[in-house]
Amino acid sequence: MELHSQTDDTPQSRSILEGQLREAYGRVVYSHKTHEKCADILLFRLEAIRTSQIILSALTTAGFIGTAFAKGQASTILGLIVSTALLALNAFTKDNDYGALVQKHRKTGNDLWLIRERFCSLLVNIAMKEKPLEILQTQRDELIEQLHAVYNAAPSTTSKAYKKAQEALQKNEDMTFSDAEIDAFLPKELKRSSRVREVLNREVEAILPKESPSGRKP
Repeated sequence: MELHSQTDDTPQSRSILEGQLREAYGRVVYSHKTHEKCADILLFRLEAIRTSQIILSALTTAGFIGTAFAKGQASTILGLIVSTALLALNAFTKDNDYGALVQKHRKTGNDLWLIRERFCSLLVNIAMKEKPLEILQTQRDELIEQLHAVYNAAPSTTSKAYKKAQEALQKNEDMTFSDAEIDAFLPKELKRSSRVREVLNREVEAILPKESPSGRKP
């Protein structure tokens, strides 16, 4: 691991590092959401294929039964067409294992989620100024190496999945929560709205004139 002991720990250096981390964080956020959307798209296709296989199998059976009890050629032709379609669909699913791809995209998404949170924590550490610059740089390098390993093992994404991820993040605000939404999951002592009210009350009390011992305002 490269050491960064020669870098001057100045506000400008920290600002440059923060800018790099913000860009990396944004890319990881999009990659994580894109792999989630890829998994959703493939899962939908997999369910559609399985449903089609069930329907075609039922139609094939019905065609053969019709052939056995009828003398016309319509049932035979229908049975051959349906059975051929079922064979082609089975061959397609054999060459395209959507179930395995779904699992790979989900695993990649889970790995990227952890790296995303670590990038976010690193940005917090920069803002809090509690760690030296060289330690922050070392942690950044470690995260980049982890990210490289995840991308190497990740399956390819599609433009359709990226567009869905973009819509989810920008329009639906999948990763954005209001203070009220977060407060709903926290105990009373940790609710930000309660603390804000307490601070406002103290500020109001500090502005208002205090009562005299007789109960009258001076």
